[in-house]
Amino acid sequence: MRTATVTRTLMSTMPTDAITLTPPNGSLAQLRLLQLVSPALPIGGFTYSQGLEYAVEAGWLHDVPSLQDWLRGLIDDSIAHLEIPLLARLYHACVSSDVQALESWGRYLLAARETRELRQEEQQRARALTRLLSDLDITRAQHWKQQLELCQSAPYALAAVSWGIRLPDAALGLAWSWLENMVAAAIKLVPLGQTDGQRVQLALAEALPAAVQRGLQLEDDQIGASAPMLALASSLHETQYTRLFRS
Repeated sequence: MRTATVTRTLMSTMPTDAITLTPPNGSLAQLRLLQLVSPALPIGGFTYSQGLEYAVEAGWLHDVPSLQDWLRGLIDDSIAHLEIPLLARLYHACVSSDVQALESWGRYLLAARETRELRQEEQQRARALTRLLSDLDITRAQHWKQQLELCQSAPYALAAVSWGIRLPDAALGLAWSWLENMVAAAIKLVPLGQTDGQRVQLALAEALPAAVQRGLQLEDDQIGASAPMLALASSLHETQYTRLFRS
């Protein structure tokens, strides 16, 4: 079912306190999306490496091919089968003001984080983004504070809905933001030159549209990811002697 059709269906059955969607404006929505996924967004995304720091320390990642292999595996598994389908459900929960669904899917995503530091990262970034949206006069950010602070994708979804950003665009933006953060961390850690970092982004960006499309089509019982090396790297990072990143 197309996103527009889903949105019309949801709006026709909205409760009286349902969120009011910003009228579609392609150019403005695109600019809002760029703002939402920008590294300059003050939520501290640059302070996390999601296990990359230990993977480099252990010698698992040491050059462009090994980094691409690591990130491509996470795109095919985690991005396509966890992040994107859950963002879709959080997005539709915001459209219909379904606070129960917002909390349920937020808790699902938080539970999918396999280590203490990944759960802390999820909630720290969620709190920062929820606070920012409240400061930017998205009133539901304050009303739904408890539910939004479970995971970053919840306030991200609220921002996308509030600013008239289509779900497929928001999903692709989320995937791109993750990739950009990971490459930026790898440039410091591996280390890579800036040009090598751009090569990695160019190569892996080609996989993102298909991963997003798959993720948006998944049924509830198909959601879930298994990335054991990521979980292992993250757990060992928690006790790593010297660290640049928080995860």
